[in-house]
Amino acid sequence: MASSTELTPEQKLALIKSKLDEVLHPEMLEDIVLKQQRPLTLYWGTAITGRPHCAYFVPMIKIAEFLRAGCKVKILMADLHGFLDNTKAPIEQVKQRAIHYKRVVQSLLKVVGVSLEKLEFVNGSEYQLSAEYSMDNYRLMTIVTEHDAKKAGSEVVKQISNPTLAGSIYPLMQALDEEYLKVDAQFGGVDQRKIFTLAQEILPKIGYKERIHLMNPMVPGLQAGGKMSASDPNSKIDVLDDATSVTNKIKKAFAEAKVTEGNGLIGFIDTLQSPEGKGSMKFTPREGEPLVYSNIDDIRKAYEADTLTPQMLKAGVSDTLNTILAPIQEEFQRDKDWQEALETGYPSEQPDKKKKDKKPKDKGSRYPGGIKTNPDGTIEGPDAEKVKVGENVQDALQNLEVK
Repeated sequence: MASSTELTPEQKLALIKSKLDEVLHPEMLEDIVLKQQRPLTLYWGTAITGRPHCAYFVPMIKIAEFLRAGCKVKILMADLHGFLDNTKAPIEQVKQRAIHYKRVVQSLLKVVGVSLEKLEFVNGSEYQLSAEYSMDNYRLMTIVTEHDAKKAGSEVVKQISNPTLAGSIYPLMQALDEEYLKVDAQFGGVDQRKIFTLAQEILPKIGYKERIHLMNPMVPGLQAGGKMSASDPNSKIDVLDDATSVTNKIKKAFAEAKVTEGNGLIGFIDTLQSPEGKGSMKFTPREGEPLVYSNIDDIRKAYEADTLTPQMLKAGVSDTLNTILAPIQEEFQRDKDWQEALETGYPSEQPDKKKKDKKPKDKGSRYPGGIKTNPDGTIEGPDAEKVKVGENVQDALQNLEVK
């Protein structure tokens, strides 16, 4: 496709809206692109929680399209949001997880052809701990009901039977981020729609303008029903999964013959398709010549006709995905800081490198003073709160290393 300087305003608008599930305030988008004819400024944020997976290709490819349309894009590493999401990321691990997330996002962007020089990366804690931001957050707390805050975060914040107040603050902060990042629009998944609509309702009440919201569809998980999620290892493929793990996970993926609706593998192929329709994908049957398709519509038709079988689909996706992930994993192997960030950010997910001396049996979280570390890095036990949040403000800030 031509560079952004060669595109007409109409072509830029079409590229911005391409493959989006929904746009809130499309008239505002048209005013900026068609009438004002200036670059749209937007941000995409990711909460620092479970390890990033291959569904992240969806926003990365869309960000590449935004840049081709001449948009200015900011990437928010929402470290404090990750901490607030039912303390999935204990404070002392937040900073390391943020490093891992940034490296993954940067590698994915490079794979899809994005120059990192065109992007601005921001950690949420850089401005979310300021007095001004805190005061605005308090102002929102006086006008947003507990019911509305909980409803807004219901599709994004982990829901538990006895939730803390942190989950209710999360949507308010996401709304405020739009003002403090000075953007025209926020981009995210359609699962964030309730947070987006809350932001449009509450920001004007404290003197800030409404923003445009751009929503991409969600990638189905590898199992039947639901989205690809970092909290469900059976539904996702980690960006750093080796070739054998990728192949084995895809072999176990749910793929009903002749049915494309809700098929996570076809959904993933769809995310890799560019608006220009460039590129092709090859599927090799046990006998005969390989089948080559240049667009997702032909793939769907072939699958529904059973010309393309589930076995062929799985093999083709495995080969393609392993090829795409190879340079990312090679970069990871060369980057010692990235490796250290992963090991310290997700200690319970690291394999034992050598046999260690026998230790006393873990008596679990019910034992007085006992602390249990879960697979996603969260911790439990009588003293867990001290570990999660620190014993005082100075301790918490030191763990976050916020300056």
